[in-house]
Amino acid sequence: MATHHAQPGELVDLTSWADDIPSEGSKAITKIDRLELARLVVPADTEMHRSKYCRVSGPIVVHCLDGEIELKTRDAVTTIKAGQLVYLLADTDHAIRGILDSVVLLTIVLTT
Repeated sequence: MATHHAQPGELVDLTSWADDIPSEGSKAITKIDRLELARLVVPADTEMHRSKYCRVSGPIVVHCLDGEIELKTRDAVTTIKAGQLVYLLADTDHAIRGILDSVVLLTIVLTT
């Protein structure tokens, strides 16, 4: 089954998705020419990346919608709680770990 991507003008209710951590996984919300939005489910005590760090060619915004996560870069470790966000510049090595069961909105500005 193909993943549904939100269409321009379509309402996406992120608050109703915060209750499905045990049953739902991460999913792309939309991806267009220079923008990608993804909803990440980050269970407690789980690293999101198999390798130590991930890197994206464009800037990103990591917005914790529910729960609490740790965002690690080579320079800092930041705890992000529900309702908080952090942005990173392009090509910043980073890793995300769940402190609590969490839902994250990841915004990526695509550069290629």
